[in-house]
Amino acid sequence: MIDLGYLALLLALVISIYTALAAFLSRRFDYPQLLASAKNGVYSVGGLLTIATLALVYALVTHDFQVEYVASYTSLDLPLFYAFSAFWAGQAGSLLLWAWLLALFSLIVVLQNRRDQELLPYVISILMGIETFFLVLVTMTTNPLHRLDFLPSDGQGMNPLLQNPGMIFHPPATYLGYVGFAVPFAFAMAALLTGRLDEVWIRTTRRWTLLSWLFLSIGIGLGAQWAYVELGWGGYWAWDPVENASLLPWLTATAFLHSAMIQERRGMLKVWNLALVALTFLLSIFGTFITRSGIIESVHSFGVSTLGPYFLAFLGLVSVAFLFLLFDRLPSLRSENTLDSLLSRESTFLLNNLILLGAAFATFWGTIFPIVSEAVTGSKITVGAPFYNQVNGPIFLTLVLLVGICPLISWRRASKENLLRNFSYPLFASLAFAGFVLLSGVREWYALLSFTVCAFVMATILSEFYRGLRARRRLHGDNYFLAFINLLQRNRRRHGGYIVHLGVVLLTIGVVGSTLYKAEREAHLNPGERVSLESYSLEFQGLSQYTARDRMVLRANLEVYRGGRLLATMTPERAFYRNAPEPTTEVDIRTTLKEDLYLILAGVSEDGSATFKVIINPLVAWIWVGGMVLIGGTVIAVWPDPREERLWVPGFTREVVTSEA
Repeated sequence: MIDLGYLALLLALVISIYTALAAFLSRRFDYPQLLASAKNGVYSVGGLLTIATLALVYALVTHDFQVEYVASYTSLDLPLFYAFSAFWAGQAGSLLLWAWLLALFSLIVVLQNRRDQELLPYVISILMGIETFFLVLVTMTTNPLHRLDFLPSDGQGMNPLLQNPGMIFHPPATYLGYVGFAVPFAFAMAALLTGRLDEVWIRTTRRWTLLSWLFLSIGIGLGAQWAYVELGWGGYWAWDPVENASLLPWLTATAFLHSAMIQERRGMLKVWNLALVALTFLLSIFGTFITRSGIIESVHSFGVSTLGPYFLAFLGLVSVAFLFLLFDRLPSLRSENTLDSLLSRESTFLLNNLILLGAAFATFWGTIFPIVSEAVTGSKITVGAPFYNQVNGPIFLTLVLLVGICPLISWRRASKENLLRNFSYPLFASLAFAGFVLLSGVREWYALLSFTVCAFVMATILSEFYRGLRARRRLHGDNYFLAFINLLQRNRRRHGGYIVHLGVVLLTIGVVGSTLYKAEREAHLNPGERVSLESYSLEFQGLSQYTARDRMVLRANLEVYRGGRLLATMTPERAFYRNAPEPTTEVDIRTTLKEDLYLILAGVSEDGSATFKVIINPLVAWIWVGGMVLIGGTVIAVWPDPREERLWVPGFTREVVTSEA
């Protein structure tokens, strides 16, 4: 099976090279038969990589330790679902996953655009060119199907920190986002190559971009939740280089999704949108490079490897090719309209884009600064969380404010009457909420400002929904529930976006509360002793011990009291894995909408005493609720809209959106 899988990889590499050339030449010389052959090549690459993927999965779940990758990341006592997730636990397997997903996405693109004779050849060529790069890595530098010269009796096992349900869902979701951005990039390059630079390529790829953005959002959220429950440090985002690398394409894709509406509606920002699509793809490759090169230290990276120069060469080649085509087509990329007024929705979207790119640049600079400092001074200077919080905190708060302002301003030019009518209620509501928060005891000015901004944005969103519901009830007599459902169906893109913005507001509330009002205390306790933090009192009852398949676990039992009343019993743990040199921490968390009580067993002594770290994280639950709302809104926005009409326009599948974006 392994030999068959490796043969499939080699054949996929050969066919991907042929397919990229055949598709390009079919468009260049108008040779339809060659395009048909290229389409068959895409199907073949997808099938062959599926065989290679199944071969690796089979080796993992059957414990074929003669395969070096299997011996490195699994063991006999590893549960089956973690053995399966070892597919993407290591460098070689994750690169195979990248290649396989890209092959499947390419296949879907071909099936969706079977009648396209203009853009599709170049799209296939670009996608298969990217595929060739990853297959070169998988077959020649880091082969996941490489056999050892001997048969080990057991494997090294998986890193204990990876043995979490998040391992099953977080990496694939992130990869789906990274790989998905290759499709809009391929269409952008095809538009540059063909000269078809109107809004058609944006409408063709908008749903691909939004779907990739959705998967990347899910991946980032799952990664934050995984870090919160597994690493035992009390946080969910550390501004780690690999975390930053996933955030960068998310920020630029967010900018593109907003500015694309301006090009669709007004024929503006054509160069800007092409650049954003290319930048998003390049940053997704940069994220893959950061994880696999070992050039920057990170708890997420795979360590030092020889892949760095390959990724840098690929990034350079793609950048040069894109810039050459962009400058060559500049005369055809003139805007059809100009900005009529600074008080318009177009200007707020443009400001939104500039701020998003500012956040992306600050994050990128902080991420690569250790490399720059080492090259210039000879010493590696690491940028910590305080830098990102001080720089990006105000930037993201300004973005949240713009989320509330944009829907209230008209396209082209906003009148005084429009501004007064639309801003009066949200402003009144936010100021009233600010007074309530102030009376509740909030004195931190940044928290007061942040909560006021969140109240303003939430008021604008609710007012937009209320206007729509009132109009439907007046016109159709629907009850509120039916009016809400019909409102979403009537314009899923617009109202799905409002729900996404609502999720962003809830996320902001959680981040501000947990950042500014976090409280913690560390204490060493004997059985029967207590530690108090704010309104909580925790009494240590003692330690217990149990043994699992691959580890011995020490569990601490603590009773949690508040106001003299027993609330719960919490049981943080320390696990000692057979193949791990250091024990891992399993935290216990008591969650409410108000706050999380986060308990860590930091150390144990031979006399039965233990050291605990107690943390109160206010409003963290709102982060997870906001993430789910954001995902739900994105699903609504990406779902096919019945008001969209598909027309065949000179070989293109074109979506004509009859509703306002």
